[in-house]
Amino acid sequence: MYPLKRNRRLRANTAIRGLVRETILTPTDFLVPLFVVEGKGVKEEIASMPNYFRYSLDLLEREVKELWQMGLQSVLLFVKVPDNLKDNKGTEAINPNGLMQRAIKTVKNACPDMLVMTDVAMDPYSSYGHDGVVQDGVILNDETVSILTEMSLTHAEAGANFVAPSDMMDGRILSIREAFEDNGFYNTGIMSYSAKYASAFYGPFRDALDSAPVNMVNVPKDKQSYQMDPANRFEAIRETEMDIDEGADIVMVKPGLCYLDIVREIKNTVDVPVAVYQVSGEYAMLKAAAEKGWLNHDAVMMEQLMAIKRAGADVIASYFAKDAVKLLK
Repeated sequence: MYPLKRNRRLRANTAIRGLVRETILTPTDFLVPLFVVEGKGVKEEIASMPNYFRYSLDLLEREVKELWQMGLQSVLLFVKVPDNLKDNKGTEAINPNGLMQRAIKTVKNACPDMLVMTDVAMDPYSSYGHDGVVQDGVILNDETVSILTEMSLTHAEAGANFVAPSDMMDGRILSIREAFEDNGFYNTGIMSYSAKYASAFYGPFRDALDSAPVNMVNVPKDKQSYQMDPANRFEAIRETEMDIDEGADIVMVKPGLCYLDIVREIKNTVDVPVAVYQVSGEYAMLKAAAEKGWLNHDAVMMEQLMAIKRAGADVIASYFAKDAVKLLK
């Protein structure tokens, strides 16, 4: 006897598949990472991230306007700091006329309605490539939090809509939130990298910003003392709930594809928006495989992005944003 229910009826053609589709990607799902450098007329391709670039401020302005015209309404800013401005205390990070602060103003002047989020971490400013102050082989937590808080205030003063602390220091969300409240930045949001794992997928990003840990005596060789162990699941829930209690408006899981179980766990647990960062290594792997002809670039890209959203992501930070939106249109 043939079944009365045939599931294939709902897969028979494009129209019915679209009508009953459970997960929909739109341009407003995306947060576009942008890398900024000093100079003029600079558009440098990142060797390990094909077709992704660092921009000087004048070309950043042009890029932001193009993104807006495509329907991409949110950006996440990172800066590549010259070596001569790096030290162990991230002094340049709190310069009100620093590259990040000028980048925020550039984006807001070019496109006032663009949502601007900013990376808050010491590693681009650190002479040791770490997300915190290094002393005798240890990353100092509380001293680092003070610097991150000052950094966040300068971003808010420059016009950032959200700061995005990516450092994984304990207590930094509360410190930043209290500083915002005390200084009148009531509407400046915090997107916390709540479950950021000590992943091997970050290599191309560290190339992009020259922010990898240096190989020196009394300097930790990696970031495992503050980023999360990839083996842990319940710890991610604890970290995320603590950040929400401290004042985070959006929480993030990083990286993406290898941690979609974590995304779903967090989405099922919390009642704030959940962001996912599809990181540089994920981007570079697909680009390399597609260049070899081993994978269909666009098909795999869209499948990955759909999987991230299906897992529970409300926000997707992705280097594929422009490519994806062109296909969505």
